[in-house]
Amino acid sequence: MNQRTPPHHAAAAAAANSRSATSTSRFSTHGLAPDEQFLAWRRRVGHVVDAPPSKAQIAGGFRGEIDLYAVGGMVFTDCRTDSMLLERSVARVSTDSRRDYVFQLFVEGEIGHVTGMHKKRSAPDSVAGIVAFDLNQPFRAERPDCRLLSLFVPAAVVDEALRDGPAIHGRIVPQGSPLTGVVLDHMTALARDIARLDPASAIHALQAGTQLLMATFRKEARLSGAGRAALQAAVMGRIRRYIEANLHQGDLTPTSVVQALHLKRATIYRWFEHEGGLGAYIRNRRLREAADELVRYPHLQVAEIAFGLGFQSASDFTRAFRRAFGMSPQDMRAHAFVLQQSRGAT
Repeated sequence: MNQRTPPHHAAAAAAANSRSATSTSRFSTHGLAPDEQFLAWRRRVGHVVDAPPSKAQIAGGFRGEIDLYAVGGMVFTDCRTDSMLLERSVARVSTDSRRDYVFQLFVEGEIGHVTGMHKKRSAPDSVAGIVAFDLNQPFRAERPDCRLLSLFVPAAVVDEALRDGPAIHGRIVPQGSPLTGVVLDHMTALARDIARLDPASAIHALQAGTQLLMATFRKEARLSGAGRAALQAAVMGRIRRYIEANLHQGDLTPTSVVQALHLKRATIYRWFEHEGGLGAYIRNRRLREAADELVRYPHLQVAEIAFGLGFQSASDFTRAFRRAFGMSPQDMRAHAFVLQQSRGAT
């Protein structure tokens, strides 16, 4: 959960870590004045994601309804909204401690346009289906009118089940893919019945939904056979750990990784294809580390951080950072500082 949980989420946060109670909260913009509706919705979801308002949303009103259930370390929501933009910026990621995963199942409407992460060119865009987000990574979603079910799962659960959890960030499984029908049926029934379930039954149903989602995303990763899946997960984990340990080494490259770990180049490159390639993955991990260091070490110059993470010049780093996150390192650091100040004032 966040370092500072808003008061109206305190009960849900407590129940999410409890196995003896289900916390329920409901919110709707119905009944508010039109010019208050979107801003009220923005405050309601702001503990997880930012919702930049448009003039039309403020002037014309906004329909938003959400039911939230928290129990057994998981949070489940049933939400209907008008079209909207949602953002979890790199500054936001680097300044709050929320690190779980969220799986969003679109019961009505489409997923919309999801950006902020590298996807294969063949990846589906605005379709009906399921999308996964790692809250430890930034993203931006332009979402049409929809009803969606969201399941927030602790990072440890996802990482243990998939071994390579961060790789599913932004991945879309369209309706009609294997297991999507099963998981959508299960979660839709859960949304209908959860308010009447006792905590033990609710936990069991949420855990079953989590396992179905894990199986859905394993299938989408095109793994065949438990042995092959376990082997690939182990090797991917080894590669990621090696890269994390060597992010500050200037000679870290795809070739150096393959050589150091004595791996087959073609296989490893194929496994990282969905992230834009192994070189793109290394660059993106360096940029994410740079974002964290910009916040963690405000006394360091941008150039020092850039050189320390293997970039050849401050200008190359700034261009890459802007391409990845839509803002300069200086602007991101300033924005993070404002977020920290405002959080300290509450």
